[in-house]
Amino acid sequence: MTSSLIAGAVAGLGLFLLGFALIPQRVGLARRLAAFDEARSAAARPAHRPLTAGESEFSRRLGSALVKFCAEQGWEFRSLRSNLSLIDKSFENYLATKVLLAVFGLLIAPILFVLASVAGFTMPIVLPVWAGLILAGVFFLLPDLEVRQKVARRRSDFRHAIGAFLDLVAMNLSGGRGVPEALMSASDIGTGWAMWRIRDALINARITGQTPWQALGALGDEVKVDELRDLAAALSLVSEDGAKVRESLATRAASLRRRELSDLQGEAGERSQSMLVAQMLLCAGFLVFLMYPAVHALLGVAK
Repeated sequence: MTSSLIAGAVAGLGLFLLGFALIPQRVGLARRLAAFDEARSAAARPAHRPLTAGESEFSRRLGSALVKFCAEQGWEFRSLRSNLSLIDKSFENYLATKVLLAVFGLLIAPILFVLASVAGFTMPIVLPVWAGLILAGVFFLLPDLEVRQKVARRRSDFRHAIGAFLDLVAMNLSGGRGVPEALMSASDIGTGWAMWRIRDALINARITGQTPWQALGALGDEVKVDELRDLAAALSLVSEDGAKVRESLATRAASLRRRELSDLQGEAGERSQSMLVAQMLLCAGFLVFLMYPAVHALLGVAK
């Protein structure tokens, strides 16, 4: 019965795919425009981009095909692209990793089923099918968890860098520099990827004719850091008065440090609670280990 159902499902899927391939489809205007934009952006990108860590030529081609398919469907994934840009990972590599992990999870259960059958173990065929589907879904979601963790860590590092950046800007303003010069000088002094992003944004603003606070606001929207957007709004309001800017920046830097300190204290408290639970479980196991011989002896005497 099970074999007949599986054979019928496979035959039905094959007929559906055959009909889907033979029947011509009308491509909508949105898909045509999305495909045109993707082709134009692909032409603007370098033809021979170096392979990144964990990327192969096959995964790059697969990722490019998946990106083209998403563009044809009109799927933009703006928030996801912003997060991937924050952790320096390409959208092509992300999509290829998800698909390859899903295929691996889908195949690992049938392979184990075949090995178990060769070894002499018997089990129903439905079990590896469902196990493969579940593992495929789990493995498909693993890159999302990784991206979420890395993005949270990067944004935390960015907030820490903003606190140091505000202090540097305040010191430059105290030395008599103007606001644009103080911002650029502070970004030149600082090191790290966050300072490099701020420096690139300020340099691009100078080239394109934007104000530095407009560039900082756009960078805050890109990396989803509210503190940077608030800084840009504050600078746009008091950019002409150096004393007010210096006081505002010093206050914001102190506020960021207090917030970061409170977050660190909260994380330390959570870890202390976790350690306390682990110690209690360890003590309970040790007590069971000590009491087992006495309980066993009592039960033997009772028998």
